[in-house]
Parts: sequence; structure tokens; C-alpha cells
Amino acid sequence: MKKSVKKWLKLLLAGALAASVLAGCGGSGSGTPAKEENTEPAAETTVAAETSGDDLLAKIQKKGKLVIAMEGNWAPWTYEDESGNLVGFEVEVSGAVAEKLGVTPEYVTGEWSGLLGGVQSGRYDVMANGVGYTDERAQAYYYSDFYAFNRTVLVVRGDNEEIKSMEDLAGKTTCNSANSTYQLTAEKYGATVKDVEALAATIDEVLAGNADATLNAEVSINDYMKEQPDANIKIAAYDPEVEQVGMIMPYGDSSESLRAAINDALKELREDGTLAAISNKYFGMDITENK
Repeated sequence: MKKSVKKWLKLLLAGALAASVLAGCGGSGSGTPAKEENTEPAAETTVAAETSGDDLLAKIQKKGKLVIAMEGNWAPWTYEDESGNLVGFEVEVSGAVAEKLGVTPEYVTGEWSGLLGGVQSGRYDVMANGVGYTDERAQAYYYSDFYAFNRTVLVVRGDNEEIKSMEDLAGKTTCNSANSTYQLTAEKYGATVKDVEALAATIDEVLAGNADATLNAEVSINDYMKEQPDANIKIAAYDPEVEQVGMIMPYGDSSESLRAAINDALKELREDGTLAAISNKYFGMDITENK
């Protein structure tokens, strides 16, 4: 009887030890979903980020909606009007694309870097927010054909006489959204960049003397200066490179048909004049052609 009890106790202890080991493995992270970081994925993570499973276009058409990520605070690209409605160039372009796909657009707003992570993880179908092309992004996301061509401007206080060219950014401080092409451009010219999300907030930082400059889209700065004519800012320089803007979507073979369908839709919208009309409505000029 004593031998049976000892044997039973040994089995019980062995089971408890096994359960403890398994629990430890789960807690180590190997069995737990990774927490999504609010940063733009590096190019080397591309393979791990590839979308698997069914065709993404088929999924979108089955659910009847295209989930579109955008900031919602960057006029006139994506912003809320006086009635709280989401409007802007990207809202109308992506909405027109969704209509061509035969689905309803569903807009989700958030901070720039979080949106990038959401596209990579498949939480959003596409991101439409003036997403400029970079080689690194092209290794982490699929791009649609380009439908906007954006000039980047360097903005300083009206009384700033030190910064008159992009090269003058060396050793200076700018403020822009983390992982934006504006941050990359400023760093390319030797500036230190503070992470500030919204356009109005970046200009407030410049006006307060907390940053020497900010970079942004020419059309966005023109819109800001039209709305705030007394703001003590000026355009000091233009970046010579023209930024090419497209929608991005998850990287992987399952996005191929979605990219092809979006490109077909953009081609039709370009040919029938819709893209130019939307651009003129929000920017007062046509930026849909690389002139």
C-alpha cells in the first residue's frame, strides 16, 4: 500500500512539474501573440509580414467593405469638417476606389505609425494618407500606382533668417510624425527630428521656438496659411525631389489581386477626370499628374 502511495505521489509531482514547464513556455513569448509596436516595420521583416490565407480582394468583396486607414487630422488630405464629417482628398479618392470595387468604404483614423503597423498585420485593408514612396516601405508593403505627386516644403518662423535652404537644416531641430517621409527628409539633411503628429501641432512647436522648422506637403501648408493668414510662418525652401503618393496594403501574394483591382480603378478615375476634379476641389490645383 505504501509503495502504491509513493508511486501515485511521484506521478502527481511529475504532472505538476510538466504543467509548470508548459506554463513557463507560454509566458516566455513563444506561445503568446507578439505585441504590435507603433513603428514602421523594417524592410528585413518583410518575409514574416507576408499575408497568408485566402485572396484579400475576395475577402473584401465577401464582407462588402474596404477598411481604409488614415490620420483624419491632416487637411486637406484627411480631416474633419465643421460638422465632424471625415473629408479630404484621400477620403474621396479611396471612397471612389471602393465604389469601383463594388464595396463600401470603412474609414479608421489613428496615429501614423500605428496605422502602418495595422496595415502590415492585416487589421486594415489599405492605408490612404499621402503615403509617399520609399524603397524601404516598398519592401514592407505593396503600393498601388501613384495618384498624387507631392512637393515637400520647409517651413520656419517668419523672422527666421538662418534657414534658407534644405542644406541649412544641418544641426537644426525639426518636428514631424515619426516614420514619415518628412522625418526621413529632415534627417537626410542633418536635422534632429522631434516626433509631433499633427500639422497644426508641428507649426505650434515652430512658433513657440521649440523647433527650428517643420517639413510638410506644399498643398497642406498652403491650406494652413489660407486658414491662418496671420500665422508668423513662411516657406523657406522646397525639396527638389517630388514625392510619389500611393495606397499601401499588406505585403504578400494574397494582395496581388487587390493591388491590380485598385490600379484598374485608379486608371478609370484618372481617365474620366475624377482624380483631377477631387484634387482641384481640395488643393486648388491638380497634383495627380507628375508634371
